Amino acid sequence: MHSLSIIKAAEKALKEEFTRLEEIAYHNQSKVLQAFKNKNVRDYHFAASSGYGYGDIGRDLLEEIYAEVFACEDALVRGQIVSGTHAIAACLLSLLQPGDLMISAMGSPYDTLQKVIGAGTDHYGTLGWRGVEYVETALKEDGRPDYKALEEMLSMPTRLVLIQRSRGYTFRPALGMEDLKKLVETIRAKQPSAIIMVDNCYGEFVDREEPGKYDIDIMAGSLIKNPGGGLAAGGGYVCGRKELVKYVSYQITAPGLGKDLGPSLTGNRYMYQGLFMAPHIVLQAMKSVLLLAYVFEQFGYPVYPRWNEPRGDIVQAVQLKDKQQVLAFCQTVQSNSPVDHDVTLEFADLPGYENQVVMAAGTFVQGSSIELSCDAPAREPFAVFIQGGLTYEHARYVTARLIESLLL
Repeated sequence: MHSLSIIKAAEKALKEEFTRLEEIAYHNQSKVLQAFKNKNVRDYHFAASSGYGYGDIGRDLLEEIYAEVFACEDALVRGQIVSGTHAIAACLLSLLQPGDLMISAMGSPYDTLQKVIGAGTDHYGTLGWRGVEYVETALKEDGRPDYKALEEMLSMPTRLVLIQRSRGYTFRPALGMEDLKKLVETIRAKQPSAIIMVDNCYGEFVDREEPGKYDIDIMAGSLIKNPGGGLAAGGGYVCGRKELVKYVSYQITAPGLGKDLGPSLTGNRYMYQGLFMAPHIVLQAMKSVLLLAYVFEQFGYPVYPRWNEPRGDIVQAVQLKDKQQVLAFCQTVQSNSPVDHDVTLEFADLPGYENQVVMAAGTFVQGSSIELSCDAPAREPFAVFIQGGLTYEHARYVTARLIESLLL
């Protein structure tokens, strides 16, 4: 069977699911547009600032829009935040003191965040080095939260509970809003004063609502993922309670300086326009990974989530046969990218990762995972984690090449 015939058959089967995703995107686009209208955005808000960045009205208004869109009191949106890990680390390092207890409610966090926590190590600057206690709640066999185990762990005085929405390099389901709501209720019942923090990376605009609707205290993410809409050249955000955002801003700049400093050196237009585009771009990414999941499942490959299962992020895991097939998959994605298509991939050491990793990222913005990209650690079970897609048409084309190179 020709690859195009396989794709057309998949699209026919996925028609209703695509329509459902389009309705979510429409809801989120309406919400973002209303925030822009409420704040009276003008073209002069896109201007650059320099030096300290005092009086950067475009930066300040963008943060007000983020706070409204993500249903929080305040926001910090800065190009000086270099990644999602940086944004999350800034929150943890500013809100946790020696002797405080931090609980991870969704098992082990993503690889790079484990380095920040420093669990089992005393590496300089980590939470462990600073004297912060850390424990994590194992997940149930189906990868969903273990509420009973979390309740037992919350019998200890707890300063902060971390909730990671995305699956990371695991096969657990990404966290949906219903489970998030139940986690928050569980934490509030046992430790009402604990800070509830959400790692929102890869989850923005996937559902109709954001974590800010569910009594969380603070959340963070990256602008080269969903909310940057493929246009933001870098940066990250923190949204939450006003007081907590202020403390995080002290970590990003300095105590007493906080949000008042931080120039928009190259202007704000791409951050504004990226946020406006984000619901549509996330739709492209969701349709892209849905197509890939359906096709590979039809050929007998384990996929996580399956095409007809609920999704809480834009990440699709596909379990392959061995390390060589993982490399071939990633190479096919790289070879059909708009940037660096002729680069030969290999597994390599990367900062923050325990295992060697291969990354296919022929992207306009370095490391952007809202653009079509995939990566995989060199460990069993051998799987690729694919995400993003600025256009469904590009992902459709790459899926056809994957069918030809790996499946037929």
